[in-house]
Amino acid sequence: MLPMEEYFGKLELVYSFYGAMPTGVSVSETGRIFICFPKWGDDVRFTVAEIVEGRVQPYPNLETNLINPLNITMSFISVQSVVADGRGTLWVLDTAAPNFSEPMKGGAKLVAVDLKTNTIRNVYTFAEDVVLPTTYLNDVRFDFRVGKAGYAYITDSSSNGPGAIIVVNLENGNAYRRLNGADSTSPDPYFLPKVEGKILMNRNTDGSTSPFRLASDGIAISPDGKVLFYCPLTSRHLYSISTEALRDATIPDFNLSYLVQYWGEKGASDGMITDAKGNVYAGDYENDSIRKILPNGIMETIAHDPRILWPDTFSIGPDQYLYVIVNQLHRQARFHYGRDLRQKPYSLLRIKIDELPAPTF
Repeated sequence: MLPMEEYFGKLELVYSFYGAMPTGVSVSETGRIFICFPKWGDDVRFTVAEIVEGRVQPYPNLETNLINPLNITMSFISVQSVVADGRGTLWVLDTAAPNFSEPMKGGAKLVAVDLKTNTIRNVYTFAEDVVLPTTYLNDVRFDFRVGKAGYAYITDSSSNGPGAIIVVNLENGNAYRRLNGADSTSPDPYFLPKVEGKILMNRNTDGSTSPFRLASDGIAISPDGKVLFYCPLTSRHLYSISTEALRDATIPDFNLSYLVQYWGEKGASDGMITDAKGNVYAGDYENDSIRKILPNGIMETIAHDPRILWPDTFSIGPDQYLYVIVNQLHRQARFHYGRDLRQKPYSLLRIKIDELPAPTF
């Protein structure tokens, strides 16, 4: 018997998805599990869901998940991310960009859903200088300890325009782009992603190819809300910046880049999350792994498993488990000359970390 690669980390299967491909997961403070399915070509009947008694159900209802052209701000179009904030609200980040199209006018938004009443409480839409024709709203983190109603920080993971962190004042909805097109929010031009032993690139049905490039994607916030961690999707690098500097509109965007801190290589990540002790968890989609980055910068691998076929979004539950969506994103048809190589089911996995999520308030 020849030696084999060692796998480790005790992963548990939470849910298997036999329909559309999920990207986002969030576990609320009461243990409710929410999922989102962006419209990337699969048959998506509802883009936001809750797992209830072993079944995926549209959330908050089916009607909200049907595009209403007459009321586009109150209907979910194509949701990339759902985030429960630990204090009774599920935040829904709607790209309004099915199949990575230009966002539908007035459709890109951040929606607050009250988890007690399961009704929409607030909708934040964006001006045209914030959500650009190239924008793809990817993930969001919150801090309710600053300003009157708190702030949200959103990554723009554009594939053909500038990456950025979008800062949103939740009191009045004022939003602005920061680190717009900066090196730290842009794809690494020298990075060649390799997944399952093969180079990942756009391979079109007509036989043409192009590099796979996506800007700032993964995002995590420190337990005190003072530091924002982020990474481009096509990069192995981890960056951080002070949230105070991000919010300070008097600092010109050009100067902001000098305040970015570089943490080194953590592997190529999609989602990231922080626990209450300030540890950052990040996927490594090239190596079927999950990394833990300690506040002192030391990095360790907590799981390496052949089932971790593209770790997408992370969430930490009140049960002190780290939850992760695994969705074989790299096997999509657009990377294989139109052949869809994904094998169902997609999965929601979890691993015990014995830590609580970072507080937001």
